[in-house]
Amino acid sequence: MKIVITDCDHATIDAEQEAADAAGHELVLTQSATEEEVIANASGADALVVQYAPITAAVLDALPSVRAVGRYGVGVDTVDVDAATQRGVAVCNVPDYGTEAVSDHAIALALATVRGLRVLDREARSGAPDLQQATPIQQLSTLRFGVLGFGRIGQATARKAAGIGFDVAVTDIRLEAGTSTEQGWPVLTQAELLERSDVLSVHTPLDASTQHLLNAETLARLPAGATVVNTARGGVVDTDAIAAALASGHLQGAGLDVFEDEPLPADHPLTTFERCILTPHAAFYTEQSYTELKRRTVQNVIDVLAGTEPQNILNPEVLQTRWH
Repeated sequence: MKIVITDCDHATIDAEQEAADAAGHELVLTQSATEEEVIANASGADALVVQYAPITAAVLDALPSVRAVGRYGVGVDTVDVDAATQRGVAVCNVPDYGTEAVSDHAIALALATVRGLRVLDREARSGAPDLQQATPIQQLSTLRFGVLGFGRIGQATARKAAGIGFDVAVTDIRLEAGTSTEQGWPVLTQAELLERSDVLSVHTPLDASTQHLLNAETLARLPAGATVVNTARGGVVDTDAIAAALASGHLQGAGLDVFEDEPLPADHPLTTFERCILTPHAAFYTEQSYTELKRRTVQNVIDVLAGTEPQNILNPEVLQTRWH
């Protein structure tokens, strides 16, 4: 059978090729950015593996032989899962491959920003360092670390934040405000978390309800001098609003790994703020997580093609409808 990688910016596809070869499937790499390119380049495919390309109803209708779509990573915002389900196409992701890597990165961004490491590094290199350029620097134990979204990565981030001394609180639509997590952290409403978080770390998926969840209005509810960390999805945060809040001084800093438009333009206003730490959508990456992601993404669609349930599937009901 034929598995088409619609798009991939990784250095190699060795892990994917090894999995496909072991299962006896043909693997084809394309670089498709639009519906039309996906349709043209994936003709005859039995499964698709996708990084950023749009997998829409139109794409699926034009590729009727497709039985599975595998997404590199956690989010599936470029895949129309409802349309796939209606057509009996399994949609798979790898929701837990980067839990440790992304939570490590969120903590690193928080620490680098709160401690003013970029400013301190510049001062240390200047030959005449001025500590005051990086102040104020607060002790971690005096700061509330708010976790917005308490899934796998949010939980791991909360655990690590608590471990280094932050006072942790969380919010999640699946948790009842006024209760506590099993770890003993208070569960707040979203409004309460915003109002009480000195550091706010974002761990929500991107969908219609979370698009620009952090905007000018919600950012204004944060305490003056707060820091925002986003390792989730760029669209959850209004980029212009973050830049405006940094410019006004309402936000002391931000640690951002994801952006509404990627790559971030070199002349973007965010690049002008020293207390804004920017990384290029790299939170997922460790040598271990990178290989695991690639192998498991392809293995999920291989399992579907073999008629077995994959490790991760968003619409398992299709396994009982289209070809069983």
